[in-house]
Amino acid sequence: MTKPDAARRVVVEAIRARVFPAAAIEVGNGASALWSEAVGTLTFDVSSPPANVNTPFDLASLTKVVATTTVVMELVRTGALDLDERVSAFFEDWRGADREPVTVRDLLEHASGLAARLLDPPPTGRRELEHDIGAMPLEYRPRSRSTYSDLGFILLGFLAADRGGASLAAQFDRVWVRLQPDRDPGSVRLQPDGDAGVLLRPDLLAFDLPAEVRRLAAPTRPMDEDARRGRLLVGDVHDTYAVALGGVAGHAGMFGTAPALGAFARVVLRASRGEAGGPPPFSPPLVAAFTTKSGVADSSRALGWDTMRHTSSCGSRMSSLAFGHVGFTGTSLWIDPARDRYFVLLTNRACDGGTIDDMRAVRRAFHDALGDL
Repeated sequence: MTKPDAARRVVVEAIRARVFPAAAIEVGNGASALWSEAVGTLTFDVSSPPANVNTPFDLASLTKVVATTTVVMELVRTGALDLDERVSAFFEDWRGADREPVTVRDLLEHASGLAARLLDPPPTGRRELEHDIGAMPLEYRPRSRSTYSDLGFILLGFLAADRGGASLAAQFDRVWVRLQPDRDPGSVRLQPDGDAGVLLRPDLLAFDLPAEVRRLAAPTRPMDEDARRGRLLVGDVHDTYAVALGGVAGHAGMFGTAPALGAFARVVLRASRGEAGGPPPFSPPLVAAFTTKSGVADSSRALGWDTMRHTSSCGSRMSSLAFGHVGFTGTSLWIDPARDRYFVLLTNRACDGGTIDDMRAVRRAFHDALGDL
């Protein structure tokens, strides 16, 4: 059995076990995609259309590295932002002796002291979120440890928008258009529900889906505490904080296709292997700085990115230089410079699928099956 066959079997078995209904895959190197495939159907319903490699998925927390970290890198590159600036300089509610030392770097490394989420339901907009995050007690002394925090990245999205003078979405779009020729602006015609005029775009990587492809996105189901419970979310962002912010947030909100994530990954991969001449901000020194493991004790986090740990979702066969991230809805992106490989696995686990632990086991098996590819 070839390595893609073994990894495909992992995905097919996961669909059979109802961990997720749909998956889109792309694996490649710094030059091109080596394997692209879609498996399953958009939902578990017997009448559901098949997934396509260009199906848009809710990327969830991949937003943290694809959009927010990239925009912060660009602001650092242009001198508009310093990683050691204090968070208190940006937010009037961020006050107190324990909070005063916290920097932009600490937010990126998930070492600010913030909890993962708020205890109460999400507020209705930016001002309320700023206040609630700034007023909540810190869980630990900053930089004494690392706790994964959506709240920290929500603040990063706010401060990046303020310092960049445009929304996070608009700033990312400016970077994304630089990624030619890796982006494929072509389209694939499908005929879902008998509609022969609908287009899916393989280069789609954005906070808002075009109207013509919105209904073709891989669906998710709202969480129990979501006021939208009972609905099928098709092209609507899953995360409730992102909903409160109009779909554009530093921690979640992006939609994308496997080929689009592959195009992004190739640019990052080449820079991480020391290849100069890539589109800004993806220079080898800057990518190296953002993918180097934090000095915080027992942390696997870099600046935005996570790094290789044998217990992580990337499995046990990636090199010590590997870095990546995952998303709650069932998405993941891992990049291994030592092997010149990237791995995109997009699923919609959050559509009547399995648990986070189920998804973690699938990710590990998937990546391990590709260990010698």
